[in-house]
Amino acid sequence: MPVPDISAVKSFLLALQQQICEGLEQLDGKGVFKADSWEREEGGGGTSRVLTKGAVFEQAGVNFSHVTGAAMPASATAHRPELAGRSFEAMGVSLVIHPNNPYIPTTHANVRFFIASKEGADPVWWFGGGFDLTPYYPFEQDVIEWHQHSKSFCDPFGDEVYPKYKKWCDEYFYLPHRDETRGVGGLFFDDLNQEGFDTSFEFMQAVGTGFLTAYAPIVKRRKDTEYGEKERDFQLYRRGRYVEFNLVYDRGTLFGLQTGGRTESILMSMPPLVRWEYMYTPEAGSPEALLYTDFLKPRDWLGLN
Repeated sequence: MPVPDISAVKSFLLALQQQICEGLEQLDGKGVFKADSWEREEGGGGTSRVLTKGAVFEQAGVNFSHVTGAAMPASATAHRPELAGRSFEAMGVSLVIHPNNPYIPTTHANVRFFIASKEGADPVWWFGGGFDLTPYYPFEQDVIEWHQHSKSFCDPFGDEVYPKYKKWCDEYFYLPHRDETRGVGGLFFDDLNQEGFDTSFEFMQAVGTGFLTAYAPIVKRRKDTEYGEKERDFQLYRRGRYVEFNLVYDRGTLFGLQTGGRTESILMSMPPLVRWEYMYTPEAGSPEALLYTDFLKPRDWLGLN
C-alpha cells in the first residue's frame, strides 16, 4: 500500500475546522468560537474550538486533533485485530452542535484519517467519518432534505455508496438498551481505502465540506420557531439519550480516552444541560410520541427501495 500524502490531509482538516466555525458563527449571529490548543504527552495535540451561549447554539464544539502513539488502542483494534501492536498516527475534525431551540436538531460530524505502521511491513491507512442528525421535534421535510444532501455527496462515487453508508449509520447510531436509533441517521463510513488514496480522500472531503450545506438550511428554517417549557423539557430529556450513546457506545469517545487525549475536548460532545426522568412515556398521539413512532427507526427516507 503506497504511503499517502499525510500533509495534504492535515491541511484540509485544518481548513475545514476554520470553514465550519465561520459558517456556524454566521448562522448564530452572536456567538464566537474560543480556541485553545493542547499537546499530548505521548505525541501530537490539537485545537479545540467551542462556542457557548449563542443566540442559536447553546453549545457547539469543533475540534481538530493530530496524535501519534506506539500502539493502537483497543477501541481501534477491536474490529481489526491484525493491527494490534502497530504504532499509529491519527488526525481528524469532529464536531457536535447542541442548539437552544428544540425544533433545531442536534447534529454530529467527523472526518478522520488513520495510518498504522510496523517495522518491515507496509503501512495500513484508511479514512472514516460521517454525520448524523438527532431531532427532538422532527419535520419530514428536514429529514428528507438531509438525506438528499447526503446522497448527493455520495453519488459521484457510485450508486451503491449512499445506501451502504446510510445503512451503516443507522446500525452504528443505535441504542440497543433502548431499542431505538439516536436520530434519523445520515452517513457513516470507516476503513475506507479500497479505491486508493486519491478517491478515498476526495470522498472524505465531500462529506466534510458538505456537512454544513446539509445542516444550515434546517437551522435557518427552524431557529425562530416558538417553543415553551414543555418542549425545552423534552429536549433536555432526549439529550440524555445522546449522553448514553456517547459514553457507552461511541468508538470516537473511547479512542480519545484510551489514547490519553484531552478529556475536556473529548467530552465537549456532552450537552451543557440534560435531564433523566424515571419511566417517562410520552402521551399517545402527542408530538413527543411521534418522534418515537415515526422517526427513531431506520427508514428509506428517499424511497429508493
